[in-house]
Amino acid sequence: MGKVYSAQNVAAYIIYELNDVKEFVNACAIQQILADVNTMWQHVFGHSAFSEQSHDLATAGYVIKEVAEEYRIHGTAHILSPAREWFLKYGEFQLVERPYAVPDFSAKEEIVMTKILTAYRLRAYNDINVAV
Repeated sequence: MGKVYSAQNVAAYIIYELNDVKEFVNACAIQQILADVNTMWQHVFGHSAFSEQSHDLATAGYVIKEVAEEYRIHGTAHILSPAREWFLKYGEFQLVERPYAVPDFSAKEEIVMTKILTAYRLRAYNDINVAV
């Protein structure tokens, strides 16, 4: 059984992984990949991957509203690093800005994520070849 994660954390994982292999990723690509993650999670584990409410990409224009709002400022530009969250420890008076953490996937979840990102990279590669 797969765990349920925050979509912001999964988006951070996607950005780090795709930047690591020098693959283009923008706000639109993140939403498409989140849709793929949710579909695969439903198929493999029988439940949604995200703690947030998910939407239909075709009708709403996004899968996870909170992620769409966070990355909207990037538009169609490449995203180099994940969004940041504000963190305040109880009893402290200083806000700390930090990037969203990546999920601690199980081995099976990691395999699912690898397959999803590989499929995304192959689609992107094929789209480039068709355009040329």
